[in-house]
Amino acid sequence: MTDYTHRASGPTQQHAYRRGPRIVAIETLVPHDIMPGMLILRIHTDAGTVAGEPITGHGETYYIPTAAAAVIHDFMAPRLLGSDARAIESHWRFLYERMTAFGGTGAELRALSAVDLALWDIAGQLDQQPIWRLLGGPVRDMIPVYNSSGGPFYGRSNRKSPSASGWPGHGDPGQPGPLEDNWASFNQPEELAEELVALGYRGMKLWSFDAVYRRSGGQSISWSDLREGMAPFHKIRERVGDKIEVMLDGHGFFTLAAGIRIAHAMEEVRPLWLEDIMRPDSVHAMVSFRQQVRVPIAVSEMLVSADQYRQTLDARASDYVMIDPTWVGGISATRRIAELAQLYNVPTLMHDCTGPLTLLSGLHIAASNSGVAFQETVRAHLATLYPMLIDDTIQVENGHLPLPQRPGLGVRWLPELFVASHPGYRKSEI
Repeated sequence: MTDYTHRASGPTQQHAYRRGPRIVAIETLVPHDIMPGMLILRIHTDAGTVAGEPITGHGETYYIPTAAAAVIHDFMAPRLLGSDARAIESHWRFLYERMTAFGGTGAELRALSAVDLALWDIAGQLDQQPIWRLLGGPVRDMIPVYNSSGGPFYGRSNRKSPSASGWPGHGDPGQPGPLEDNWASFNQPEELAEELVALGYRGMKLWSFDAVYRRSGGQSISWSDLREGMAPFHKIRERVGDKIEVMLDGHGFFTLAAGIRIAHAMEEVRPLWLEDIMRPDSVHAMVSFRQQVRVPIAVSEMLVSADQYRQTLDARASDYVMIDPTWVGGISATRRIAELAQLYNVPTLMHDCTGPLTLLSGLHIAASNSGVAFQETVRAHLATLYPMLIDDTIQVENGHLPLPQRPGLGVRWLPELFVASHPGYRKSEI
């Protein structure tokens, strides 16, 4: 389906510049049969090929993908089609400033994130350089990672209902089997920890209180619930000691009172951080939480605007800030937020529990920003999900990922995904 058959004209194009290669088509697809919460994107140019590859930008975002696709085709395409693909900052500012007229977050910001990734990908391909070189060059040779305890079907098509994407942060408990780390983290946490240590992982993140929330809610937490959520951490420490860092993700499920009780209990297992024990929708509550606990606090991939991060940093509400590049406005916004955090001497964590280009974007920021402490990975996704989407493998080596070396983001969507007959496919072109 073609949504635009001509280039938009008028004031929407006046600052788009015309000196570089033009954007000639935009394709989006929701891979319902693989990961129904994801939107994947290709931006085509008239630049021809470089080193045998067509100059096509690749992007992604996650959650309510059809809404993000509508924003791209119905709102952003008139600005982008026919314009200079190299004018990354011009496009970002123009679209962001007009999005703020009606809130500027949600599907609009996720759509902008996907577009921004694709434009940076184009820039790297044109210059035949990985994006981290365009961002200032390397500050490290390898990027430290940790493993989040998701299984092969976390965020993917439901076994019983492939079209259901589920709720973010509400992963299923998994089942016994290879790479079922969500199941193992609760049922065999000591064995999982031993396996990850042998593979060289620097840290492991558990969601061991999610079952408590699903059963009892997050308003308060009983001593028995506390023992249940803490049990995996005690088993890990008993088996491997301090050979691996442990972290807790609360997915924003708990109130201040319940969160304080959890944090006090977590002290004895010495976590590297506690993440999103509460929803980060009140800076005052986050400050109160941090003042009353004695473990490091990470906030939060749930933040989306630069000013939310500024308020969090100004209030001294966190010891780490976590950023998801495909929720905050792409590589352009992630770079600015990470640099802001450096001014406060607060390390950055890069989020990924959603898709391969989110991960790759984080790696490019981490490669070029010394303030990034860790990149999140889900080893089950690296092994089972991402190979269904991209043309290269991403493999952790001794607890680290290497810097991407191919031009642009470093991988390409598998071309066979973009089939016009697919129900989740849309295209806008000149």
